[in-house]
This record gives sequence, C-alpha cells and structure tokens, in this order.
Amino acid sequence: MAADHKENQEQEKRPQVMRAGKLRPAPNSHDLVRFSVAMPEDLLMRFDHLVARRGLAKNRSEVVRDLVRDALAADECDTPGAIVVGTLSIVFEHHGGVQDKLDNIQHDYFETIISSIHVHLDRDHCMEVIIMKGETGLIQDIGNLILGTKGVKTGKLVLMGTGQYI
Repeated sequence: MAADHKENQEQEKRPQVMRAGKLRPAPNSHDLVRFSVAMPEDLLMRFDHLVARRGLAKNRSEVVRDLVRDALAADECDTPGAIVVGTLSIVFEHHGGVQDKLDNIQHDYFETIISSIHVHLDRDHCMEVIIMKGETGLIQDIGNLILGTKGVKTGKLVLMGTGQYI
C-alpha cells in the first residue's frame, strides 16, 4: 500500500502529456508505451522472419526497439558536432614508407585516435584497424586523410553513436 502511494506521488510530480486523448503523467525513460503500426501484410511477414532470425529472446517489440535505436544512432552520426566513435579499417602496402606516413598522421591526432591494431596479411600487405572518438567531422576528416594516403589500397570508416542518447 505504501509503495502504491509513493508511486502515485512520483507520477503526480512528472510533467503531464496528452496520450490516447487524455492528460497523463509523462513517461520516464523506463516506462513502456504501446503504439500501433500499420503495414502491408507482405512487409509484416518479412519482418516476422527477421524477428525469428534474431533468436528466441526477441519478439516484435524488441526488434522494433532495436531498429529505433539503430536509426537514432545513425542520426546521431549525421549530426554535425556530435561526439561519435569510429573504426577505420585499411589495407596498405607494407613497403614504400606507408607505415611511417600512417604513424605520423596518427601521432598528429593522438587525442582522437584511441587505439589501433596492426596485422600482417602477407609479405607485402598489412591491415590496420584504427579506433577513434570525437566530433563527427573531425573523425571523417582523419579517415579521409588516411584513406587518401599513397599506398593505402582500400579502407572503410564506420561511425557509431556513443549510446549516450539512446
């Protein structure tokens, strides 16, 4: 009984919002809110296959939440000035001083580059994965600088939100 009274007091303190045509306490970050989604049956069937592939612990609601989080994280990466994390994976020629050029770039941006791992693929080629954290534009600029270095054969920058806002 005391717990119910405390919960009612907490709800009364929260701001009010219109939901389902009535003024109700605004949900806190842990409250679940139900909503309906209408979609064509063939799309729903494909979605149900996705849910099934994600495993027994997943249901439609869990997968929808995962997709919403993914979309919010992607949007965070597109926001100028947002703090994001990124991995830059590159393959480059072992010879020709490329490693020295890459090391110099990484030393120039040591505050943004958190770590890197270096792998020898064969006698002539290496792979490096560079982990960065910082402002979106700066990470993209560093990625482009490294990808544009002579001797870097291929690479890919992947940005992710830090999870702070989702």
